[in-house]
Amino acid sequence: MGATQLSTKHLLGIKYITKEDIQLIFETADNFKEVINRPIKKVPSLRDVTIANLFFENSTRTRISFELAEKRLSADVVNFSASSSSVKKGETLLDTVNNILSMKVDMVVMRHPAPGAPSFLAQHIDANIINAGDGTHEHPTQALLDAFSMREQLGDLEGKRIAIFGDILHSRVALSNIFCLKKLGAEVMVCGPPTLIPKHIGELGVEVSYNVKEALKWCDVANVLRIQLERQDIKYIPSIREYTQYFGINKALLDSLNKKIIIMHPGPINRGVELSSDVADSEHSIILQQVENGVAVRMAILFLLADKR
Repeated sequence: MGATQLSTKHLLGIKYITKEDIQLIFETADNFKEVINRPIKKVPSLRDVTIANLFFENSTRTRISFELAEKRLSADVVNFSASSSSVKKGETLLDTVNNILSMKVDMVVMRHPAPGAPSFLAQHIDANIINAGDGTHEHPTQALLDAFSMREQLGDLEGKRIAIFGDILHSRVALSNIFCLKKLGAEVMVCGPPTLIPKHIGELGVEVSYNVKEALKWCDVANVLRIQLERQDIKYIPSIREYTQYFGINKALLDSLNKKIIIMHPGPINRGVELSSDVADSEHSIILQQVENGVAVRMAILFLLADKR
């Protein structure tokens, strides 16, 4: 019999949860996936729970996914988006949150450009905190929905080979994915230009490759990340065209492998840069399943954390 409760009251990062927590989230998400495919998609599980979505950084998919998950669970939802400029000081952040808490909010879903902002909040306020992405640090719900989507395709991830391609240096998705996949017993490789791979990433127990074809031959799943030009203060690559030439994944490349691999992408896709359209829309791709699974996984997390109140 697995765990029936999470070991933590917050979801601040995959680093801080256990393998049992991950399995419990997946089992709960399996149930919620059935719910969201019913004609009546709502359940009263979080009636009387108030959730504030605090987005200090732009996000369309993550915010909509959380909002949908909250509404499917019948929670009361407060949306708050702030330009990051007014929230540069920790003090202002705490003021903002205290104002929202005085409205009697039970849970806070937060995206913030500063790494560690959700942990800072968790130390100062009583609500459950869910990290929806903090700077280039972690994005735990994305990693959980990615691993959940892989599990749907491959079953148990123990011993499976997962390669993460692209801008590893600026990606919170990559870090959370590495933590999550390693906890589930998968083998992980990162692949990209040397300038976009952190120097000491091997210490996390991952292999490093600078050759896309070799990495594709090695893996069962290719999780492809976008080049995050908005987070790059200096030029890490000579040009987008050159990146695509050496690190883009296209149909001809996949056809040359003599095996079928699963293609994933957390979105938004730069079509024609890291993935060609004929790959993004191919039978290899589970990108749209990831989006659907995102709602079920986030419902599971909200439901399980509410249980810790």
